[in-house]
Amino acid sequence: MYNMQAVVRKSINNATMQFERLGYVANNLANYNTAAYKTVSFEQMLREDGLIDGAIRRNTLQGSIRVSKNPYDIAIKGEGYIPVVSPDGEIQYTRDGALKRGENGYLVTVDDWMVGDGIKIPANSYKFEIRPNGDVINYDNKGSLPEKIGTIPIVQFDNPEALEQGHNNKMVFNAESGEPRIVKGDDSVIRQYATEVSNVNIYDELNDMMRLNTSMIASMNLMKVADDMYNKAINIRE
Repeated sequence: MYNMQAVVRKSINNATMQFERLGYVANNLANYNTAAYKTVSFEQMLREDGLIDGAIRRNTLQGSIRVSKNPYDIAIKGEGYIPVVSPDGEIQYTRDGALKRGENGYLVTVDDWMVGDGIKIPANSYKFEIRPNGDVINYDNKGSLPEKIGTIPIVQFDNPEALEQGHNNKMVFNAESGEPRIVKGDDSVIRQYATEVSNVNIYDELNDMMRLNTSMIASMNLMKVADDMYNKAINIRE
């Protein structure tokens, strides 16, 4: 009877872990078209007692760069995140460079978080450029001299894989990731007229989903067999 209960217990544990892993796979697929999204996986580990445990891993490799015609779009090349501030003053970090001009003229994310300390694009701006070092340069008219109106800051973390998920496509640092460090002296971090796409490998994720589905079905069938045998054993004893 003990062995039968152990089979059921391990089958339930396996099904639970597979279901949790399936949730991360589904979330990755749902964010395939989310700018700069990083794949999150639930890696399984076999414990000494035969049960399955898992750990969350974030793939921080850079996604491909997609060229756009929008001057507000930027892509970060290499490691780094943009500090953004919510309307309530909360600071988080993102690689999503699909920016826009907010209601008050400030450079903001798609959900209206302010970039850095606040970079205001003049209402009468003829054009502006975002240089590779993050400097934002404005031109009042076709023949005017360039005027620096701010700098988009870029920060890095000692262990970016440990960053926690924040609001939407943003991250929050913790003790394991380390505090943000401003990147200085690098003149080739930002690319204007471009965005970073997600690093989700859709083929790998679909393959994982099919394998997980098969594993969960096998676990459920095993539990059903064990349950039938358990009931028969009880009937025999009676």
